[in-house]
Amino acid sequence: MPQEYLEFERPIAELEKKIEELTLFTSSGDINLEEEILKLHKKSDQLRAEIYSRLTPWQKSQISRHPNRPYTLDYIEAMLTNFVEMHGDRSYADDPAIVFGMAKLGDTQVVVIGHQKGKTTKEKIYRNFGMPNPEGYRKGMRAMRFAEKFRKPLIAFIDTPGAYPGIGAEERGQGESIARSLYGMSRLKIPVVSVVIGEGGSGGALALGVADRVLMLEHATYSVISPEGCAAILWNNGSKASEAAELLKITAQDLFQMKVIDEVVEEPIGGAHRDPRRAGELLKESLVRNLAEIKNVPPEELIRKRYEKFRKLGMYDEL
Repeated sequence: MPQEYLEFERPIAELEKKIEELTLFTSSGDINLEEEILKLHKKSDQLRAEIYSRLTPWQKSQISRHPNRPYTLDYIEAMLTNFVEMHGDRSYADDPAIVFGMAKLGDTQVVVIGHQKGKTTKEKIYRNFGMPNPEGYRKGMRAMRFAEKFRKPLIAFIDTPGAYPGIGAEERGQGESIARSLYGMSRLKIPVVSVVIGEGGSGGALALGVADRVLMLEHATYSVISPEGCAAILWNNGSKASEAAELLKITAQDLFQMKVIDEVVEEPIGGAHRDPRRAGELLKESLVRNLAEIKNVPPEELIRKRYEKFRKLGMYDEL
């Protein structure tokens, strides 16, 4: 897929276009411009590092939705082996917006579940843009029961704008399916690690987020509502999304400070979409370490600590 640039990345795009032009000119054999190309590469790397060191919450929100950003199946391919996908909720249908199956993380057998968006137009429609229907969350609950039955750790990848809000989804019990997912996940007797890899939107994201360890990629977002939706409600003006993003505290850094998540996972400079392979390596290292820390905790203690963890969320003053 060709590299796409966000508005704030325009200076980087201009430099990289110039590098491409000089490279083509050099390859024609007329003149050697390797030294100039090397200087431009260095300048591009420095500029990218500078821009990404001072991102605003709204810019991070844009990165979390970047069309080149790796999705659940990309991370599964990069980090896991022997992946066998399973389908259906055993009740109504299979929802391609949620994927799950068995795999190996290093030497450890795990069950993985995650939201899946599409890259091409055809894939996006097939995956419903990563917005699950109730059968998707019931498929997710099937994955949780499966993992618990065979005593395998569960890894959940979160990346969705939110649960699908269509009439059919509501008629089939969208809210109820999310509530049951929250309830079921909170009582699992196995180690659970969730990681927000892109866009964590509302209850549709939280349905896979009740975990012993909640990780979040450096440029991912996690929020009760999108910045555009918040701006439309507060000011009746969706163009104030950047202001809403500041107020919502949607970034990994904000959420780590507020203890909503447990760890911020570093991304390659320029975001995971710039170097998916390296992004997978960094995430795998974090997952292996976190699972190792909780894999021997007794089931009753896992459930108790998970309960206490989520009960402590939020800030308040006692009078």
